[in-house]
Order: sequence, then structure tokens, then C-alpha cells
Amino acid sequence: MIILDRYAVFGDPIGHSKSPKIHQLFAEQTGQSLQYTAERVPAAQFATAANTFFTEGGKGLNCTIPLKELAWHYADHKTPRAQRSGAVNTLALQADGSVLGDNTDGIGLVTDLIHNHGITLKERSILILGAGGASRGIIEPILEQSPQRLVIANRTVDKAVELAQVFGHLGPISGCGFDDLLTQQFDLIINATSTSLSGELPPLPENLLAKNGYCYDLAYSNQSTTFVRWGLANNALKSLDGLGMLVEQAAAAFYIWRKVTPATQSVITLMNSQRGL
Repeated sequence: MIILDRYAVFGDPIGHSKSPKIHQLFAEQTGQSLQYTAERVPAAQFATAANTFFTEGGKGLNCTIPLKELAWHYADHKTPRAQRSGAVNTLALQADGSVLGDNTDGIGLVTDLIHNHGITLKERSILILGAGGASRGIIEPILEQSPQRLVIANRTVDKAVELAQVFGHLGPISGCGFDDLLTQQFDLIINATSTSLSGELPPLPENLLAKNGYCYDLAYSNQSTTFVRWGLANNALKSLDGLGMLVEQAAAAFYIWRKVTPATQSVITLMNSQRGL
């Protein structure tokens, strides 16, 4: 009997996850033999479930909401970008039995923006909505692209300011409240809150998006999210959701585990066609 290398995504909820399909397509494309499943793991059970998974021969895990900060604490070692982000979405078993933690969210976002959509970040004015774990994972890769400035806006102003201070040595970044956006404009607005999936939005002023600007929602759905619709209503050149980022971060995780880089464009095209947007 052939025993396949085991991988999984842990999260709660997890029933909507597209990750098993994405990794199945990657495996077929690259000739890799592996098994990838989605498992509902509540936060309180994460450490026990992860221990069991690796003890029983599992090779790697993806971790999604609400487990990314728990995965950060769980990892024996962390990559520099994961260390700074305070969140881990990829765990990889090492040859010595230790577990490495990485965060591929930011590189997934940047790859989708630049390579899939032709959106330049260099010298651009960029706004991130929200100062939670989703924001932490994308800040460093964005700053590496040398934007003119990166602003984090959050309902709790102190949280945005503190987060900006954590990454302040990497580039021009600041934090503020939503009221401070009234007289500002941005070339790219990224929604890192979960509000749009429930039909809500942060309080965004008119004229926040610069002419020929872009909007990007880290969330994704089979229908356009509220923030994607907001971007279109505000004349965004492109208003995108996070499906491309999902595929690109998965490709980065796949490389960490298998040392093979899958092609992503055909997978993104297929996933988009299946939701009929």
C-alpha cells in the first residue's frame, strides 16, 4: 500500500475552504503524490490537533482563521517575515522533527497584485483597512515594494499606531483612525477586515480612492464582496477580491513543503470559472 504524504488546512469554520482543491491541482500539475484535507479545528483544540497531526506522520499544515496567531506560538522556529508578522499560516515539519512556521499571505497578495493584475506598488500611496492579524501578514511584503507611503486605518486608533510602529523600521508607514482619512486619497485600498463578507464596511469617506486607483479585498466569496462593490461604485480601475491571493499563498506554501513551484494562472482561472463571477 502506498502511503501518501499528508497535508491539511486547519480552521474554524472550514467547510468553505478551496485549499484542498487548489493543492490537488498543484499536485497533479507537478507530479507530486500527496493527500490534502480540510479539518475543522476550534482554537481551544489547535495545539492538541497539531501535535496529533504531526505525530501521526503529517508533513505540513496551513492555518486559517482563527488559528494564525496560535500557529505562530506553536512553531518551534519561524522565518524572519513570520517572526515580525506575529502570525503563521504555514507549518512545515523539518528533518530533525521540529516545526517551522512561515507566513505566505503577504507574498501571495503582492504576487497577485503585481504579476496577475499588473498593479505597481512602487511609489504608490497605499491604505490598509484594519489592524488585525490579516494586516500583520501583508505589511512587510508591501513595504518591500517601496511604496510612497503605507497607512493603516482602524476603529481603535491605538492599535493601528502600535502596528505601524512594529514595522516602522522597514519603510514609510503610519497608523490612524477612520476619521483621519477625510482629507486623504490613496492609489490602492486594501480591505483587511472581515466586515464585507457580512455586508458591512468601515466608515469610508467619499473621494478616498484616487483617480485610476485600485481596491483589493483580502476576503473572497462566490459573489462580489461588499468592499469589491464599493470599489466599483467609486470608479476603481480594478476592484478585486482575494481568490488570487489565496492561490498564490498556497503556491508559496506548496514550495515550502515540496520544493516545487506550481503554475498558478490556470488554477486561478479554473477557480474563478467555478464561481461564475
